[in-house]
Amino acid sequence: MIVPSLPKNNPSAVFVPRQVNFGGRVLARLLWIILSGLAATVRFRWKDESGAFETEPDKPVIFCIWHNRLALSLILYRKHVQSRWPRRCMASLVSASRDGGMLARVMELFGVRAVRGSSSRRGAAALREAAASLRSGCDLSITPDGPRGPCYSLRPGIVSVAQLTGCRIVPVAYRLSHKLTLNSWDRFQVPLPFTRCDVTLAPSVQVPRKLGEEEAESIRADLEATMRLITRDD
Repeated sequence: MIVPSLPKNNPSAVFVPRQVNFGGRVLARLLWIILSGLAATVRFRWKDESGAFETEPDKPVIFCIWHNRLALSLILYRKHVQSRWPRRCMASLVSASRDGGMLARVMELFGVRAVRGSSSRRGAAALREAAASLRSGCDLSITPDGPRGPCYSLRPGIVSVAQLTGCRIVPVAYRLSHKLTLNSWDRFQVPLPFTRCDVTLAPSVQVPRKLGEEEAESIRADLEATMRLITRDD
């Protein structure tokens, strides 16, 4: 048996998450306005095979979505989950870097709580805060290939959080009919106005509280395979 391990940060080198300045807050507000306006033009189609909301509608879940699909992720949650269960809330694991500070501010404008940290900075504290958010009743969103990649490579942290909390993992991906793909490590996708967005939620994954290293790696590999299967970039 293994217990989910948290990254061992150096206690003498505490890293404080970067915050955005006034200009950054103005830019975040502008991004929020653009995303909200853009979402009003998007045609969504849903394929939800997760089963997570029908079997245990009051229990929080962990959403697994690739880093390059962040642009519409908050809109998806609002339209597909909060529209049916308005009292549900969400937290999201975000890098402690300056770019993460900008993303965190945009998330706050959408009513999502940002948990700041990654495998390289504030890892242990971030995972504790993420687990605490789930225990308080909030859903959690994790980009398992962020913040630095490689693209579509799923790190084991999401499996550890699910094992620690007993919450199910819901794999999520979407395909855009019209988009711009940036020349970044994750090939970030920017939706264009009036695009069609085909959203897929794969069957949810329950991680046992007790499992060995080989079993944990098997679950991680299967989850990565599922995410790749529902991900279409054409």
